[in-house]
Amino acid sequence: MRIQPLVMLAAGVAVLSACGRSVDSPAEAPASAASTAVVSSPWVGRWQGPEGTYLEITGGPGTYSVTVQNLDGPRSFNAKAGTDTLVFERDGVLETIHAGSGPETGMKWLADKRDCLIVKTGEGYCRD
Repeated sequence: MRIQPLVMLAAGVAVLSACGRSVDSPAEAPASAASTAVVSSPWVGRWQGPEGTYLEITGGPGTYSVTVQNLDGPRSFNAKAGTDTLVFERDGVLETIHAGSGPETGMKWLADKRDCLIVKTGEGYCRD
């Protein structure tokens, strides 16, 4: 017995509808395939400052979360990628994070470091 193509199409639409999928939308890619396609940003991770301070960056590409741990405790901010920078607003001030070296931070505790992020002179965090 041969099933009519129209009946098969109707049955397929019913099954997809029951699963919550639209007939027009393609199936989602497996999570493993999606995760291997994403390239990790060099900004992401924890950057150490002096006296227990740190800068932690998550997210990307384009949209990030920045956590700044200073002597008053941690605070988180949403950040956007600029050209070679991350930009976020803290206490009504637009802050810009950029790459630099320990001496460029202006902080004696980081003077011997090479791989650093700088928010402003006197506020820097390094990995090495």
